[in-house]
Amino acid sequence: MKLPNRRAATLKPESTLLPRAFFETRPEWVAPRLLGKLLVHRVRGVEMTGRIVEVEAYLGPHNDPPDPAAHAHRGPTPRNQVLFGLPGHAYVYSIYGKYFCLNISCEAEGHAGCVLLRAVNPLSGVEQMALNRGLPPDFAPTDAFLRQLTSGPSRLCQALGVTRPSHNGLDVTSPDSPLQVRDDGFQLTEAMLTPRIGINPTNDAVDWPLRFVAPGSLCISGPRNLKGERVRVP
Repeated sequence: MKLPNRRAATLKPESTLLPRAFFETRPEWVAPRLLGKLLVHRVRGVEMTGRIVEVEAYLGPHNDPPDPAAHAHRGPTPRNQVLFGLPGHAYVYSIYGKYFCLNISCEAEGHAGCVLLRAVNPLSGVEQMALNRGLPPDFAPTDAFLRQLTSGPSRLCQALGVTRPSHNGLDVTSPDSPLQVRDDGFQLTEAMLTPRIGINPTNDAVDWPLRFVAPGSLCISGPRNLKGERVRVP
């Protein structure tokens, strides 16, 4: 199967595991630097890989002002305990009782914050991703199909087989973890900065500009006519 010839959809032959230090800072600084990195899930001998193209930052309760859209804004609970531990761990939560969303914890231990992974461009293991999503295995890898596959945080988790029972708390910086974030040298110099999406319109943080998108990516969620400010990726 041949994927569309898109620069962000090209997998380079070598990659390195992101270190914990990458995540030991504020989520709004980690988020744009995650664009272009690889999300890898290895399961039963199959490696599924996607290039991260859309993320959202959620700030810890020590932020001034606190982020009312963040799960951690009222402090630690049994549900969000991962966010208050070491950075670089998967925080997976469920929505609507059957879908999941994948975040990666940031900040120093005890200072919760995270980045929500909203979309990836599929690179390897695409047939397995399609099976996981209940889509036909003999699909044509068009832009429209790939967008349907992994655009949006719940589709991303379903495609890669990520669930709270199996993946919450995994260390994505560990060489022994089946779920990792890796760097193959692909670099973005700019990102699109927009308000977060999918938040209750009555939430005070609904307009906070904490969503970062790789320009021109085929799998971003939300409206295709993306509007926002172009910012430099540090």
